[in-house]
Amino acid sequence: MKKTIIILAAFLFSEILCAQTPADYIIRARALTESGKAEEAVRLLSEAVRVHNDSRLYCEKAEAEIATGDLSAAIADFNTANSIEQYSGEYGLAGVYARKGDAATSMYHLEIFMKSPFRKSEKEIMLNPAFSRIENSSDWRKFWQKPWYPEIETRISEIEYYTSIGRIKDAQEILSDIRTNYQGDLRLDYASALVSLSSGKYPEAIKSLMALLDAHPENEQYLLLLASAQSGSSNYAGASDTYSKLLNMGIPDAGLYLKRAECYIRTGETKRALADIEKYLSFFPDDKDALSMAGRIESASGNNLGALRYYTENVRKNPGDPQCYIERANAYMSSKSWEWAANDFSMSLDLDPSNSEAWLNKGISLLNLGNNQSACRDFRQALKLGNRKATDYISKYCIR
Repeated sequence: MKKTIIILAAFLFSEILCAQTPADYIIRARALTESGKAEEAVRLLSEAVRVHNDSRLYCEKAEAEIATGDLSAAIADFNTANSIEQYSGEYGLAGVYARKGDAATSMYHLEIFMKSPFRKSEKEIMLNPAFSRIENSSDWRKFWQKPWYPEIETRISEIEYYTSIGRIKDAQEILSDIRTNYQGDLRLDYASALVSLSSGKYPEAIKSLMALLDAHPENEQYLLLLASAQSGSSNYAGASDTYSKLLNMGIPDAGLYLKRAECYIRTGETKRALADIEKYLSFFPDDKDALSMAGRIESASGNNLGALRYYTENVRKNPGDPQCYIERANAYMSSKSWEWAANDFSMSLDLDPSNSEAWLNKGISLLNLGNNQSACRDFRQALKLGNRKATDYISKYCIR
């Protein structure tokens, strides 16, 4: 009997491991590393590579090993990634050797990487702190003297920069310039989509992106832009489908669950929205915004007790944040739990006494408890802080 139980337990454990996708492992490992638990991330990914022979898992394991200071183990895992998928570990190897101060070997691997399908933009490489130790070396300077990017990519990088800081006119000028020299190049559709999206011309952006996706149906960058354009044009059902495609592709980005949840909220699919938030919270259980969002979803669907559960968790984890108390107080008001509401508004005002709405709602809560004198004091404070809604309460309950 005991042997049977052990075998069954082992089977169930293996089923649980297999149920987790490589993307799940990567997101969870990143969450651990970001919270200072890199050694736990290494252990988790060591389990993962026994289940999934995936180059991305070895690269992520190597990144966690770098965080623990074990550069030798990281080199071994980046090399294993290369053996599974050619060139997939080269960028990581370039970074590790840069951290070791070995500029020549770092540039050797970076050159291989730049000739591979995994090549990144110049901006992304330049901003990588892994290369900071060698950025003044002759090897680094010599490397960047080579023309790694054709002119159109350099100009598109400028468009990316200008659209990111809101300089749309400058981006439009560059787009007009490169259109004359690169007619028929699909990369023009990407540049055009960036400019259209930044200008709020969502239908034009979608048209350009659909042309790109006809040629590259699983391009992560294009799909992310498409989802953004669909949301901008209020096509939240379409955007949720696009985020679903990205998640089904195994993109290891927990933020996609939040973005899809926002779309589901807009389409009234609260159960799906909550499922996505709970998935996100399984990776980042302390995320204040996600807990708040889950509470709002529960409130919107009429489950006030469920909302209070999330809001209480947020208060427990963020006792110094007045907004967490306000959100829970509002939920208490919805259920007419006036004393609890008044207590939470009071706590929020201890932390931020300038919130006129909190003074008003604390007054309303006290009024419902029969404490008119204290309620009137709060209404007057709300009015003093500029909340005109307090006038009606003062005239009705505070003037004799």
